[in-house]
Amino acid sequence: MKINHLEQYLELSAAEHDHLCPRQVLGVRTALAGAAVLGMDVPRNDKKLLVIVETDGCFVDGIQAVTGCSAGHRTLRVKDYGKVAGTFIEVDTGNAVRVFPQLDVRGKAADYAPEEDRRYFAQLIGYQRMPDSELLSLQRVRLFPPVEDIISRPGVRVNCTRCGEEIINQREVYQGGLTLCQPCASPAYYQPLDQPLSRADPYRAPARLPEHETRF
Repeated sequence: MKINHLEQYLELSAAEHDHLCPRQVLGVRTALAGAAVLGMDVPRNDKKLLVIVETDGCFVDGIQAVTGCSAGHRTLRVKDYGKVAGTFIEVDTGNAVRVFPQLDVRGKAADYAPEEDRRYFAQLIGYQRMPDSELLSLQRVRLFPPVEDIISRPGVRVNCTRCGEEIINQREVYQGGLTLCQPCASPAYYQPLDQPLSRADPYRAPARLPEHETRF
């Protein structure tokens, strides 16, 4: 299904999110610009487009509405830098373009919505009306690691030498002659506590860790 109008993509995003917000508009506009630079039709029903977004939330809904990419299809990745930005990669060639809002878009948006004096709604309207040249910055980028390593080989399985858990998609790390999962090789987002639970066990909250130990 090929969609040609901004309004239709915004409707798709709003349906998924239950409402339309400024960051969804930025996601839609970002994705349209990225696909256009690569010369790729959207939305996709194949795996020839890979998107890496740099935040989660509403922005990603707009990206998904345009591209058809998703985590479930392994065509959408989140690298959470806390930035409203996305990199669009043509898998066959490795060509990649990073797209992000210009620094002054919040102020400029009001100029494109003079009928609206509320900041939020001025952004919601203005982001739809602004030309790409004033809304977005585009830069060609080289991926590290390359796209082949990011995608990896699905279905490959090994076991972590330390914890024994299975690792898929070539995400293992080799250290000191050991095959390790990433949590065993470097600090993880979680810390195992006591012994594993079963579904029949009541959950008892652990003692609160010091604040500096809970951040990741």
